[in-house]
Amino acid sequence: MKKTVLAFSRITPAMAERLQQDFNVIVPNPKLGDVAAQFNEALPEAHGLIGVGRKLGRAQLEGAARLEVVSSVSVGYDNYDLDYFNERGIALTNTPDVLTESTADLGFALVMGCARRVAELDAWTKAGQWQATVGPAQFGSDVHGKTLGIVGMGNIGAAIARRGRLGFNMQVVYSGNNRKPALEQELGAQFRSLEQLLAEADFVCLVVPLSQATRKLIGARELKLMKPSAFLVNVSRGPVVDEAALVEALQSGTIRGAGLDVYEKEPLADSPLFTLPNALTLPHVGSATAETREAMANRAIDNLRAALLGERPRDLVNPQVWKN
Repeated sequence: MKKTVLAFSRITPAMAERLQQDFNVIVPNPKLGDVAAQFNEALPEAHGLIGVGRKLGRAQLEGAARLEVVSSVSVGYDNYDLDYFNERGIALTNTPDVLTESTADLGFALVMGCARRVAELDAWTKAGQWQATVGPAQFGSDVHGKTLGIVGMGNIGAAIARRGRLGFNMQVVYSGNNRKPALEQELGAQFRSLEQLLAEADFVCLVVPLSQATRKLIGARELKLMKPSAFLVNVSRGPVVDEAALVEALQSGTIRGAGLDVYEKEPLADSPLFTLPNALTLPHVGSATAETREAMANRAIDNLRAALLGERPRDLVNPQVWKN
């Protein structure tokens, strides 16, 4: 008898078709009514869950008696109560690596967009404000030759650092839990404490996972350590930054600007960030290219299929569950 897979977010017809080769597949449909109600109704039959963006823990999964694996179509897994998964023996998988370069592209696009005021000047031009040769009021900042600070030198952080160093001759400084000797040799990157990095960097890029240690890692104190000419870029998780403190820093000129793809609450709505010309706001699109999302979907399916067929998944977040 085939096991049952339940999608907890929208999946493509191609994903559903591939899953149907091995499993019974249930995809809640908005046209059929309340999606949450459909999900909860199907949950007791599910052996595997696949999707992204839904918080899953004790309150949501107590009725999932048959659940063996949750396959997240993401790298980050802060939406999932890992302690509860371990308690229940539920495997959790994610999709690392495949989105590294796309997210790094987006991170560096935010560096460029902030520095050269791309969105702001696009709106200014379209509003008919370009009446004569531009002057200092429209000037941006150089990127080449500046200092790029990477907070969290994982795969994505390293990919952003390569773009800065090799493409724009930037000096790279980084902070994190561990030194990266290979990257120091490859890129001339220099290790700094967080405080040193904030004081030194012209562009501070946040590329850390969300944890208790990184929640509100950047607040009013940290923003005041940055140069008034510096820019903050966040492609990690929204709660890594104290958003109210960032708004204040942007309004007061504590820092020059910010490029954001993530926020404390998403989707972002009615935010004071929308009123600030020095805030570049994107709708969490770090991995949102057709090629990368397809690769992530296939990786998630591979992980789910392996777990439900008794094979160790490639991307197992909690390997102790599999050992047991």
